[in-house]
Amino acid sequence: MFPATSSDYAGLVLRLSLGVMYLSHSVLLKLLTYGLNGTAAFFVNVGLPGWLAYLTFAAEAAGGVLLVLGVQARWVALALTPALAGAVFWVHGANGWVFTAPNGGWEYPVFLLAMSIVQFLLGDGAFALSRSSAFGFGRG
Repeated sequence: MFPATSSDYAGLVLRLSLGVMYLSHSVLLKLLTYGLNGTAAFFVNVGLPGWLAYLTFAAEAAGGVLLVLGVQARWVALALTPALAGAVFWVHGANGWVFTAPNGGWEYPVFLLAMSIVQFLLGDGAFALSRSSAFGFGRG
């Protein structure tokens, strides 16, 4: 193990922030606030198949846990980007800038998409349970 750098600590802060956000978005919002059936109904309402809500919930919940723990965080963050890209382009993109707009604006999912890409590029950060490497990007 090599000494932690400021980039390692930046990766840790980003990883924990993203992990908590994904957990909050899945468990608190999709499960406890709207319920999975309500979330599925929203997906259908915006033209997506209802089953995709359950898959999205599972991916966000599992991804959030893995990010918080630091298990292959670089790859987990990258794996979650298609869901965010879908949220931007399919659901929120035409709603305007402010996320409080009806059906939410696009700035929040775009920011989360960018931060997930930064996590991939930056690496797992300090105190990760399993370090991932990516074609010479950082130390893992």
